Amino acid sequence: MTETLEIVTFRLKPGAEAGFVASNGVITDWLARQPGFLSRHLGRREDGSWVDVVRWQSMEQAQAAAGRIMAEIGGSEAVQAIEPASVAMNHATIALSR
Repeated sequence: MTETLEIVTFRLKPGAEAGFVASNGVITDWLARQPGFLSRHLGRREDGSWVDVVRWQSMEQAQAAAGRIMAEIGGSEAVQAIEPASVAMNHATIALSR
């Protein structure tokens, strides 16, 4: 298995910023229960957009989780705060990690 990074960028809906980080526990907890999950890092950029980087044991596990997340926790406060049209998800095989 080759470790994989999942990189998701997005913007929040107007007025959703205040409790966004606090409401993210449901996403982190869900991710932690998924096969192959290794870590998650959530950050806010200077322009107000967000980046969510999740490290997985394999591309297959990353893609499987991506295919299930909306059905399983799409109604959560944290997911509902995200502007759907702004979401961009990419995967990259890790070439170097330290």
